[in-house]
Amino acid sequence: MRLPPIARSPAEPERDTRTDNPSIRHAQFGRANRSMRLQTLVWLRWLAVAGQTLTVLFVALVLHFSLPVGETAILIAALALVNLVLSLWYPPTHRLKPLAALALLGFDLLQMSGLLFITGGLANPFAPLLCVPVIISFASLPLRHSLFLLLFAIGCTTLITISPYPVPWHRDEILIIYPVMQLGIWCAIVSMMSFAAFYAYRVSMEAVLLADALAATELVLEREKHLSQLDGLAAAAAHELGTPLATISVVAKEMERELAGDERFGEDVALLRSQSERCRDILRRLTSLSAENEEHMRRLPLSSLIEEVTAPHRQFGITLDVIEPSGRAGEPVGQRNAGILYGLGNLIENAVDFARQKVTVTVEHDADKVAITIEDDGIGFAPDVLTHIGEPYMSTRSREDERAGGLGLGLFIAKTLLERSGATLIFSNRGPDHEGARVRIVWPRAVMEMKA
Repeated sequence: MRLPPIARSPAEPERDTRTDNPSIRHAQFGRANRSMRLQTLVWLRWLAVAGQTLTVLFVALVLHFSLPVGETAILIAALALVNLVLSLWYPPTHRLKPLAALALLGFDLLQMSGLLFITGGLANPFAPLLCVPVIISFASLPLRHSLFLLLFAIGCTTLITISPYPVPWHRDEILIIYPVMQLGIWCAIVSMMSFAAFYAYRVSMEAVLLADALAATELVLEREKHLSQLDGLAAAAAHELGTPLATISVVAKEMERELAGDERFGEDVALLRSQSERCRDILRRLTSLSAENEEHMRRLPLSSLIEEVTAPHRQFGITLDVIEPSGRAGEPVGQRNAGILYGLGNLIENAVDFARQKVTVTVEHDADKVAITIEDDGIGFAPDVLTHIGEPYMSTRSREDERAGGLGLGLFIAKTLLERSGATLIFSNRGPDHEGARVRIVWPRAVMEMKA
């Protein structure tokens, strides 16, 4: 396991965690607010009504099996009636609260259990359909509601094992299902129900977590772009304020000329004019900021990029060395990219957090590729972490590091942004005994010069 960050002295500044901001925390709320669209459930229930009706008609009219048509028709009509009321009462875009969805799925389960109870119980070949409401619940509802429905479904499955009604069969024959066979069918249904429910829950939760993490990634990228545009906004504001401030300055000069000998107001007017001139100088510098630095802000050499992402992390008691074996001659120069800046900065911050004394950043480039390697001298990645690294909400920190939180979301965001820029990331350890972590980021040079 990686070691928790080295304790900082009280004199050292405290950094803001890159993923600990309100916008990203808000992006995580989707995991707890899982809801089901009513229209989806209505269409599934109409499909169930059609399937049950066709099955009953086929068994009764084509196969001529003995079947309680009246009772089955009542149960199917009850499902259709509830579905019709839902369709008329609520708009198609209505989303069900978890308890409401649980109630509807419970009703579906009860209706299906009633049909099976009067048509042979577990001996009915359609008995495995009891799993369907449970699977839907685990795929779309919170876990506690789904577990309740699973227990209810197991209870219904157990109840229909004592059905006194025979399986629809030829009139002159009786299909006998021995208790041992019924027990085997019960075990098979419960096993399939539990396994399918667990599988549906895992798949849906991974999709929800990935969606939340990608939303957080977009928020971070948008925030970085917003910060990079502040200089332009400042220049625009300075330009708009220039005209009224010039008017104030002219009026102040006229007042100073008229009241120069006035003991009451002369000094105040002189102060007003000097401060207006000072404001004009400040606005003049803001107006020229974008024009003077526009090219520098748009184009960024590789060495400047490395300095920009490493500079904020040099004041925390950890030695941060930048090694450039390829030199700066012929280094790639590309467009400023907020995603690359954030991604590299997050990886360097992570290395500083876990380093004992030193973090090394090695920058290499040639005619074909650009590579940046970030290494620390802490305890590296655990073997089980390396296989899942970069997954959202997967901690790469030790459990003792409660201060850090360790959701793994920051690393996911960094990895996603860098991969979007065309980079390939390789996570490994420096030594066979997990001595120090290493992250290597490689771009094709042509891509880096276009994206950097």
